[in-house]
Order: sequence, then structure tokens, then C-alpha cells
Amino acid sequence: MSDTSAQQIGWKTVSKTGIVAAGGAEAVKAGIEILEKGGNAADAAAGTILALNVTDHGDCSIGGEVPLLIYEAQNQEVKALSGQGRAPLSQSAIDWYMENGIPDKDIKMAPVPSVVDLCITTLQRYGTLSFSTIVAPTLVLLDAGTEAWHPNLAKTLRRMVEEEQLTGGSREEKLQAACDRFYGRHPERNDIAEELEAFYIEQGGFLRREDLAAHQTLIEEPVSVYYKGYQVYKCGPWTQGPYLCQALRLLEGFDLKGMGHLSTNYVHVAIEALKLAMADRDEYYCDPCFADVPMDILLSDAYTQLRQTLIGMGQASLEARPGDPYQMKPTKEDGLFRPGEGGTTTCIVADRWGNVVSATPSANVYHAGGSGSTGVSYGNRLRSLNTTSGHPNRIQPGKRPSITLTPTLVLKDGKPILAISVAGGDLQDQVALNLFLDFVEFGMAPAAAVIAPRFATDHHQDSFDPNPIREQTFKQAGSLTISQAVDQHVRDELAQRGHQVEAKSGPIGTPSMLYIDQGNDTFYAAGDPATGRHAAGLE
Repeated sequence: MSDTSAQQIGWKTVSKTGIVAAGGAEAVKAGIEILEKGGNAADAAAGTILALNVTDHGDCSIGGEVPLLIYEAQNQEVKALSGQGRAPLSQSAIDWYMENGIPDKDIKMAPVPSVVDLCITTLQRYGTLSFSTIVAPTLVLLDAGTEAWHPNLAKTLRRMVEEEQLTGGSREEKLQAACDRFYGRHPERNDIAEELEAFYIEQGGFLRREDLAAHQTLIEEPVSVYYKGYQVYKCGPWTQGPYLCQALRLLEGFDLKGMGHLSTNYVHVAIEALKLAMADRDEYYCDPCFADVPMDILLSDAYTQLRQTLIGMGQASLEARPGDPYQMKPTKEDGLFRPGEGGTTTCIVADRWGNVVSATPSANVYHAGGSGSTGVSYGNRLRSLNTTSGHPNRIQPGKRPSITLTPTLVLKDGKPILAISVAGGDLQDQVALNLFLDFVEFGMAPAAAVIAPRFATDHHQDSFDPNPIREQTFKQAGSLTISQAVDQHVRDELAQRGHQVEAKSGPIGTPSMLYIDQGNDTFYAAGDPATGRHAAGLE
């Protein structure tokens, strides 16, 4: 890679030919190197994600997950890729969870590793390069690393490279062979999957070869809404993403710009909309392959208008208030109650051909039992399921948990204009809402938006608490965390309206943001420097 490109790595950047914004600087460098080799946004995103599993290890992992949104310029369409592992297929394992709960800091909380299949699927469907090319920067990082798992993971990845090189046929067939060796689907060589299974058994986990072999990355239609001429895209309700769409629908009827940026009324109405949207998230969101999620109704005009009536400008709500989309009532009669952070990183890529990727790699990584001979550590995402009988998000064989990971893409006039990726568990779409409104309502470019004061609430269930009594997972009624930089009189007025105000000196959430100026074909990207985000562009 050229020195000029390396020198560009900072917290903000501008480019006309390609851009990467993510967590660790070396992961951004990996993405830039792939763009310089002629790779497109899909190639660079896959390479960046793999590198992040080294640079940001602890916040993401090969054994973790990464939902991804991509705008493909050739077909002018947005797709969601479900880089999320599933629960074990064994019914006896599910019975154990239902009886004993989903443990913390134990391999039983780990879903099927999904990052490898996500990266391979992205390359097959949207990329142009080989696995050996896009994994090369990650191998450099691993070879220079000093952790015990570094050489083991390097060996695992090199076995995949070997399989790609041993296989005849098309690029896509070679990629599939590399993937199949990892997941135990290869007709001859399944050593990686065999070692993974041995590790799971040794550690007392439930995952087996059949779980690995059954895994696939679904390519899905995203959820989307229009907000004042902007089309906002999110992954489906196997993530929390659609609640951002619900919140925007609720807010569209208010004159936010007229209220003023970070005014008392603006913060109040945005927080009240988030509370309502998150209550529906907690009540209805789940893997749509297992239960009906009434997404069309939740985003409909009629339901939105019913829910808007619950936003009172003079008083903060202290209740959890899911709606009733089936009976078309503003609140669910048996859902109303008065209630008495994890690792993730970010990845955004755009290329000169008009392709754009927004992804949110994650895994709360644990090494209590090591990572075995493969170097593939494990995360905790099964804890985003619960053991509540009859709940749509309860654990079931082969089910995806409804996760907090939630990349964002925004189009205007059919062309991509914004990409947002945020780390921070339940904060992610709250921070995305801040940044989106900073841009749309108040004209802030990424470099201004990512460092602007932010606000969020803990008025919701904890997405990482699988307690079957869901009310007991509610974090803090009326909570309002707000940047200390917001005027004191605004914070005082919010407290007078009943918000439980906590001023915070540090950052709220961990965002990266991309703006594409279609008028002059220029990319602008930035990540909050206070949270260790980095960005770089091609010359």
C-alpha cells in the first residue's frame, strides 16, 4: 500500500474514489489496500471485517456475528445479509436452556460462528476478488501478533486459502470450497469443523458439526421507510433495526428543525418516540422465520398515528407501552407496566462504482476456556434470546436471536447518501437517530455529527438479559443520558418534565458515518475520535 494512503488514516476523510471508516486503524488500512488493488466495496468490507476481528478483538470475533447492508450500484438495490449465527438444532439442548436459562460467560451462550460465511457470501454475490486476496492483510496482522490465539486463527484461515487454491472451477466455486472446509460441508477435508466441534464438546457446549454445516447467510429484503424524502434501510426484526424506522415515523409529524437542535422540546420528543418504538421492539421483534412480526402494521400510517397520541410534550413517560398492532390500539392491554454494555465495532465502505456497505461486526468475546486449536473465539449472542414460554424471541432450535447490531443505509432519489454504523448495544439505533437527524434536520456533515452532543435512554428491556420474566430486565424507567455539553438549562427543563437526567462527559455510543455528495461525486466519512474510530480515503 502507498504511504500517502496510510497517512490519510485519521478520524475523518474526504475522497472521490473510495473510502473506509471503521474501528482499528490497521483494519481501515486493510480495506484501503483492497480498494487500491481494484476491489470494490464488498471486497473491501469483507477484508475490513476480517481484520477488525484482530484489531478490535474483544469487540468482535470470527466466532461472532455481523449484519450487513449493501447498496449494489449495478442493480440499484439494497439487500440485508444476515451474518448472525443460530441456536443449536438439538431439541435436548433447547430443553436444557428452557430449564436452566442461557448462561453468561459460558460457551453455552455461543451461537454458530457466522462471520466466515457472511464474508464469503458477500464476496460470492457482490465481490470480485479471491478469499486469499482479501484475507492477506488479516494474516499479516495475525503473523505479527503475540496472543496465543493469533497463530491458531492464522492456520485456520490459511487452510481456507489452501482449499480455495486446490479447487477448480469458477471464483464462486473456489470461495464456496473454502467456506465448506470451515463449516464441515466439504466432501474430503473438514478438519476445521472437526476441531471446532471437539472444542465445543470439551468446553461443555451444545454446538455440533450439524449446526455448523446447516449455517447459511440469508440475503433478505431490508425494512425501509421514507422520512422527508430520505429512504432509510435497516435489517429485519432479527435485529433491533426496524425500531429506528418506527421512531422516524413517529417523529415525522413534528417540526424538529423548528424546535432547534438539542432544545428541550427536540430532545424530549425524540426520547419519547424512542421509548415507544423500543417497547414494540421488546414485545414483537424476533427471527421472522419462526414467528410473524407484524412489520407492515407497525410501520403503517394508521398505527403510527395511534402511537403519536401517546407523546405528551409536557411530561416524560415512566411506563413501558408496547402497542397492539393486531387490534389497532395505541397500547397493548396486558403489555403496559410501570417498571420499578457489550462489545461491537463499526465498518462502512464506499467505492468509485457507487457500491456502499454498512456493517456492524460484533461479539462479546470470552476466553475463559481459550479458543481451541482453530483460534475461533466465541461470543454471547444467544443471550439475546430468552426463555419466556410463548415469547416470539424465545430460544428454539436453529433460531436467530433478535440482536442489537444494526447498520443503516439511507438513499435519496434512489441513490445512496448516508451510511451509519454504531457500536453500543441498546444504544446503537438511538445514536443512529441522533446522527441521522443531525444531518437531515440540521445540515451537519459527518465530521460535525459524530462529535456533536448526543442523548439516549435506558427506558427499555436489556437486550442481553434472557430472564424469562421480561419486566425484570427493564433497565431504568424515564432514563435520559445526555452529553454534558448540552446547555444546563435544557437539562434542567428536561428534569422538570420527569426525565431522569444523567449528564455524561464521555461519548454516548461509538459511531462511524459516511455522506455521499452525489452532486460532486465526493465521499465524506468520519468516526468519533473519542471512541477510537478511524477513516481513510483513496487519493
